[in-house]
Amino acid sequence: MSQVKNKQHGLTRRQVIAAPALLGAASLAGTARGQARYPSKPITLLIGFPPGGSTDFIGRLLAQKLSDVLGQSVVAENRGGANGLVAANAVAAAAPDGHTLLLTTMGMTTNPYLYTRTQRDPVKDFTSIAMLSSVPNVVVIQPSIPAKNLNELLAYARSRSAPLTLATTGNAAPGHLAAELMQRAAKIRFEFIAYKGSGPALNDIIAGHVNMSLPTVVAALPHIKSGRLRAIAVTGAKRSILLPDVPTIAESGIKELSGGSGWYALIGPAGIPKDIVDRLSTESDKILKSAEVRDRFAANGAEPFYMNPADMSAFVVQDYKYWGEIIKAANIKGDD
Repeated sequence: MSQVKNKQHGLTRRQVIAAPALLGAASLAGTARGQARYPSKPITLLIGFPPGGSTDFIGRLLAQKLSDVLGQSVVAENRGGANGLVAANAVAAAAPDGHTLLLTTMGMTTNPYLYTRTQRDPVKDFTSIAMLSSVPNVVVIQPSIPAKNLNELLAYARSRSAPLTLATTGNAAPGHLAAELMQRAAKIRFEFIAYKGSGPALNDIIAGHVNMSLPTVVAALPHIKSGRLRAIAVTGAKRSILLPDVPTIAESGIKELSGGSGWYALIGPAGIPKDIVDRLSTESDKILKSAEVRDRFAANGAEPFYMNPADMSAFVVQDYKYWGEIIKAANIKGDD
């Protein structure tokens, strides 16, 4: 960190001693004025995916609630493309004044390994504000497969001459990466079949064209309840509130997948002043604790998962390294 050298020429001893105190008072006054002025205009909250889905739901709910507490409009704007990279590029290039923010996903830490044309460093190019939510994925299979739990499914997979087919719902999406890690930990191999979204993937499993998938719990829940799909295990450190009787993958014996759920967070361009970051983070925490928001999250399969800026920054560093190793080992590429 650079150091500022004070030139004391032409100052009396009393002036030299008093200067730091005066500077400190001026700094505090400036911070207070900054807090009072923020936000000075409407805030744009970019959402890196099209309308619909968990990212859009969480982003629009957050925008609505932040508008209420900040006294300025927070406008949610969908700007999809390249797994959220289009919106991330726009935010990274914005002024660091807290008026342009991004509802980001796990793509923040996976995209740098997938897209070679435009790379964004998740640590250096952005300011972590608040982790907001995690959304677990679920291992679902055709009911005709003779397996009631993950161990039986893995034993069945090992007994076959051909690998089980697994539908991915997006390149390097959380379910895809969890499946990559699961096959590596279990020492088996899946045949991955790429789909654009969970709808077509689940329809083909139900129709018998594909054996299994790891969609979000929300996407799979109607088909699980109807009996058209069988839920085997969920990602994450704890069971899903929507599928309390379904064990986690870690409970089922694959400890390497104690995490693996998708996550959603609030970030901004690098260099946002700390007082603005702290205010946004504190208000986000309060929003997540409200009964209304928790109920709406639960209805959509999302689970509140707050982290303050410091904890989120450390998490991003760890997640960036963790998934990078998986992506490189599996040789997964983005659609450049």
